[in-house]
Amino acid sequence: MNEEKPSETIRVPITGTLDLHGFQPSEVKELIPEYLSSCIETGLLEGRIIHGKGIGTMREIVHAQLKANPSVLSFALGDAGSGGWGSTSFTLKTNPD
Repeated sequence: MNEEKPSETIRVPITGTLDLHGFQPSEVKELIPEYLSSCIETGLLEGRIIHGKGIGTMREIVHAQLKANPSVLSFALGDAGSGGWGSTSFTLKTNPD
């Protein structure tokens, strides 16, 4: 008999930095919009997402999610002090559309 494991809720602290190490790409598509929404609710309008350098799959997913999210004012790869191309910085709108 094949029993499904109950889905586990993962709690992520809302600090403005989201580290995706340990997450699967399929989880990120749901996680990012929820995280950004929580950032807005707590008044954090700037932050970064650490996706790692790797082959770029996670970065592409992150950028696609940021591009599609109406709450995002802008985003860019991190600078040398914030993880370089292994992270993406974002700015959120105060009043999302």
